[in-house]
Amino acid sequence: MTGLLDTLRRTARLMVGLPDYDAYVLHRATHHPGEPVMDRTAFFRDRQEARYGGKNGGRCC
Repeated sequence: MTGLLDTLRRTARLMVGLPDYDAYVLHRATHHPGEPVMDRTAFFRDRQEARYGGKNGGRCC
């Protein structure tokens, strides 16, 4: 049951635009070992900036 709840939680977050920090950490550890990993706050700000106010002037498309 816990696995189902985790999956639903991740899905709901992705639906509203909140990427999964735990998946990010796992990806960094697997594919980029030894490189720095952003903390949860920095990760959230980075994803928010990329989505709403990054280099494309805040446009989503």
